[in-house]
Parts: sequence; C-alpha cells; structure tokens
Amino acid sequence: MPVTHLEALERQPYENGRSFGAAGPYERIDAIAHYAVDPTHAANQGIVDLALAERDGEGRVRFSGDMTLLMPRHQDRGNRALIMHVPNRGGRQLSRLNLYPRNSPVTAAVDPGDGFLFERGWTVGWAGWQWDVPRSPERVRIGLAAPEVPPAARQPDGRMQLRLQIYHATSSLPLTDQHVGDHGDHRLIRSADVNDADATLLVRQGPYGEARTVPRDRWRFAREVNGHPVEDDGHIWVDGGFEAGLTYDVLYTPLGCPVVGAGLLATRDLASYLRYQEDAPTAGSIEHVIAEGQSQCGRFLRTYLHLGLNNDETGRPVFDGVLAHIAGGRRGEFNNRHGQPSVQPTPLFGHLFPFADDPQTDPLTGQTAGLLDRQRQNGGSPKIIYTDTSSEYWRGDASLTHTDLASGGDCELPGDVRRYLFSSTQHSAGEVPLTNQTVFGGLATATVNTVDYRPLYRAPLMNLLAWVADGVEPPASAYPQVSAATRRSRRAVMETLSAIPGLALPDAGVLTNMYPLDLGDHADRGIATPPAKVGLTPYPDWVSSVDADGNEAAGIPMPDITVPVATHTGFNPRHPDTGGPGELLEYIGSTVPFAATEEDRATANDPRPSLTERYTSRDDYLDRIRRAAKALVEQRYLLAADIEVCVDIAAERYDACVAEPHTKERG
Repeated sequence: MPVTHLEALERQPYENGRSFGAAGPYERIDAIAHYAVDPTHAANQGIVDLALAERDGEGRVRFSGDMTLLMPRHQDRGNRALIMHVPNRGGRQLSRLNLYPRNSPVTAAVDPGDGFLFERGWTVGWAGWQWDVPRSPERVRIGLAAPEVPPAARQPDGRMQLRLQIYHATSSLPLTDQHVGDHGDHRLIRSADVNDADATLLVRQGPYGEARTVPRDRWRFAREVNGHPVEDDGHIWVDGGFEAGLTYDVLYTPLGCPVVGAGLLATRDLASYLRYQEDAPTAGSIEHVIAEGQSQCGRFLRTYLHLGLNNDETGRPVFDGVLAHIAGGRRGEFNNRHGQPSVQPTPLFGHLFPFADDPQTDPLTGQTAGLLDRQRQNGGSPKIIYTDTSSEYWRGDASLTHTDLASGGDCELPGDVRRYLFSSTQHSAGEVPLTNQTVFGGLATATVNTVDYRPLYRAPLMNLLAWVADGVEPPASAYPQVSAATRRSRRAVMETLSAIPGLALPDAGVLTNMYPLDLGDHADRGIATPPAKVGLTPYPDWVSSVDADGNEAAGIPMPDITVPVATHTGFNPRHPDTGGPGELLEYIGSTVPFAATEEDRATANDPRPSLTERYTSRDDYLDRIRRAAKALVEQRYLLAADIEVCVDIAAERYDACVAEPHTKERG
C-alpha cells in the first residue's frame, strides 16, 4: 500500500472531552504519514517528475506528510462519512462549515466553532500536501516533505516565474508568494545561483501589460540591510525599489526541485488508507468519503479530477464526492516542475484549457478536451458540487466552466455535477463593521463586501452526502445562464451599475481575463518556458446580470440579498494609495449601503430606494429575512437549522448600514 505506516505523534481528547450532541466526544490524532508509491503504476503516471525521483530497493518513491484526524471517540456514533478537507496553506481551518470568525489566527488548534460538523458525526481529516508550507515543531501548519528531483535528472531544468505585486513600495522582497501578507506562510524559493546571468526581472503595468526588462545590473538576489543590499539567495533587491501596484515577474532557476504533484498522491492515498485499510484508526467506521477544498484547494481538486487520480493503486475509487469551493475556472501549479501551489494570477499551467467538465472544442486553439476526460476514462468518477462567489466571475474565469466556447451560449452540465453561484458575494465571507481594509493587508477603493454566505455552503455538503449515500439528488444548479437571461458581460453590468453613487468601478481596460497560452516546447512534460506567450484574443468573460438595486439576479441569494440593505458586488478596485489604479483586487467585493432616508437619497441622487422607503422598522426587515430564509429551505439551498443564523447575520448588516453608512478608511 502507498501508505506504509503512520508515525504517531499525539492522540488526545478533542476540546478536553467536550460532547458534541449525539456524536458525543471526539478525539484528535496527529501523525506523520509515510508514503511509498510506484512511479511506473498507471494510477501515478500523470505525476510530473515522479519517475525522476530517487527510488528505494523495491522501485518505489518515498516521501512523508503531516496529517490530522478528528473522529468520534465512539465510532458507532459517527455518520460513517469522512470529509477530507484539503488544507489551505497548511491551515486546519473549518470556519466556512463550523462557523467562527474567519480571521482567527492560524494555530495548531482546530476551532470547533458552532460544532456543525461534529454534532452531525463527521470524521474530518487533513493530509499535508503542499511542499512550500513551513513545517514547525509546534505543528502550526501541516505540509509535505516532497521527494526531490536530482540536479542531473533535470534536463531541461526549466525556470520558475514568481509574480510580485505589492501594496507599498520597498527595496527588497522575499522570493515567495506575496498573496498573503504574512511571508511565514511559505518557504523561501531560493535561487540556485545568485550570480545567474540568465535570471530575468520583468515589470509591467497590469497583469497583461507590455513587459519591460529591468537591466541585470539594476537588481540582484539580495535583501536590504541598513540601506544596503546584502547577498541573499532567498530575496530580490532592486536599485530604486519595487513600485507599489506594478506587476513584477522574476524568472530564475530555483535551488531545489520538489515533485510538486506528490501532494496530489498524498491526498488520494491517505484518504484511501482511512477508508479501506484494516489497520487505519478509522477501520470499519467509514463508508463514504468526500473531498472538500476552498480557493487554492478547490483548484487543487479541479487539478486532481483533470488528472484522473480518483482511483488508488488497486483501482478502488477514493472519493465518492467532491465539493470544490471558489475555484472558478482555474486549476493551479500543483503538478509541474518548479510549481508554486499558492500562486493564482500567474498565467501558467493553472490557466490552461479545458475549463468545462465535458469535452468541447476551443475555437481559439482548435484543441478538444474536457476537465473530466481522464477520470471518465479511468472510471470512479465522483459526484461533484462546485460553488463560487461573484469574485471568481469578475476576475474573468468562472463563467468558462459552463460556457460553450464555440457558440458563446450555455453548455450543459453533466448529470453528476451541480454548480452554484452565491449571489453578490466575494471570495471570502464578508464581515462587519464596514471598512475598506482587506484581510490581505491592502486597501480597496470602496467598502469591502460584507455578505456572509457561509450558511449557503453547509447545505451543499449535506446534499452531497445524501447524493452519494442515498441517491437523493441535490437541488438544481443556479448560475448565470443565457437561457435564463441572467448572464451579461462585465462591461455591460458596469454600465448599469455606474448610476450608483459611492460604487467604485474597475478600469475596463485592465480587467483580468483568461487567454490561450503557449508555455513552450516542453509543456507536455510539465516544464514551462516562462513567461508564457499570451494569445491576442481573450476567452469570454460573463457575469450575472443585476437587479434594480445592483444585486445579482443569478445564483443563490442569501436572505440579505433578497431583502437588501445595500448593493453588493464581487469586485473592488485597488485603492489609489496602493498603486495599480483601476485594477481589480481579485478576491475582494464591494458593499454600498442604501441611503437611510428618502431625503438622504435625494441629496445623493441615489436611484435606489432608501431604507425607510423599504422597511417600516428593524423588526419588519428581520421578518422579511426570516421568510426569505424559509423559502431557501424549501428549495433545499439552506438547512432549516440555519434560518436563525441568517436572521442574526442580516441583523448585524442592518445595524451596520444604519449606524455606519460610510466606509471606515485607514487612519
């Protein structure tokens, strides 16, 4: 078996033995999973560079990864289902399912929140899969000790493209993904040669602006110390500094070369072990396994399905269901040489066709393919539910998953797939109070989207379990469609929204898109020659149409979208102070409250009716929210237990919009 053994680290009562409803107390197991995989096996053939790694005496490639397991102490009280939560940047976060503040600090502890999963008897597992997550003695994050490709086997070696765009000017930057602000989330990707004359630094305005090469004598692999550059293979320094808002690409050969795709195998093989093996701690207690991943990890699951990996080395299916959240139409750098799992905007392997599940022909390249082709061929296809927010549509890729590229119309979804848009939302669940400060350390031009859509995410999980366990089909898909007259271009929607005062619109000239890419002669081997050659014609970019209030007409609306106190969007431009004016903050949406009174509305020349014109009182407003929530329950888009959760969420937003109608900007 690929999982040779679990190296036990700690087994202890979870939450000091707290009882979770009928499921009772839980226990937590932390261990290191040891893997040995056959690089010649058909189930592993799609993993780039696996055959180049060192092998043991039996011809297997060995590696290890962290794991955590939460399970009912009395296994007969569980629901006999395992959710494998793909850890995002090594974190064991359950805030979208076990509701708790999403900005809680990342620690080794697993916050139980409101106990949603545990009270329903779920077993929850995490397999470390990401090679660039720092592995600390405190086990704050879980990662993978991936096998390495020896230098002599890297022919051609290939280069890494590290994209950098910052909020504040600085002289030097660490060689790591900049997306999260806290560089401790990722290991430095060190240069193999600080004096590499072929290393290149490009700078451009916008994601696809014309690139200018920074002369090699004006930058170096170094960091600034007391105003002077000091040689450092893990940092890059530029004479005159990095300018906020500009897009930089550093192209270089990294020191190491991990088999990035080993993380896909770790996820598959640990799940298979926990499901099937008699010596697993879950032996005899698991009948169904669902893979769940959000953002980076949703794209990870799309890559997993695209590679047809849902069968273990014995041919058994691993996941019965897949719940992929906020992945949009992208995949990621999860299975290529010098891949960086955390990056999203870089136009490389994660941006390639196909986007839709079933085969179609790309009119821009002539290629015919579907995301699920290999998995269909291999058998063992899981049931799939995709959920997205408006932000994945506004960045230009989510609509590609259900668009017929040849006709421009809708493409039919497979029968074993459901797809839902959470209307008028942003990538992460919104919060109050109103502010233009983002969770990533930057500033938005408008107030950040406050819609907390998390109750809508719990219903798809339970519907997916009913689908795989009992054959109960989920409710109908809900997303922008030509056939329902709920789909428009971004430019057309921006024109409609332009009448709303206080709503900042992005610059249509620098909107992000997906393009056909040429990654070089060795792309079929998972080796890119960056930067990609970008096609002249972008793929189409559809979003939901909007109603008279500016809220989205397609998808599943939270009750406080059906009964609104503001206009909410999936876009928000960068604040001028952070550079890149007019460019989208890819993960951030906007909230623009309605005027409090009819007089305020007239003064602001706001076409949207005011709060006092809509609702007679706060109680009237919340009564309408409760009715809207009950309607969602009848449609099975919301769990009955979450009706009052939705009322509480709406009450917070109502109070915030009445008391704080203006954005709180930084001091």
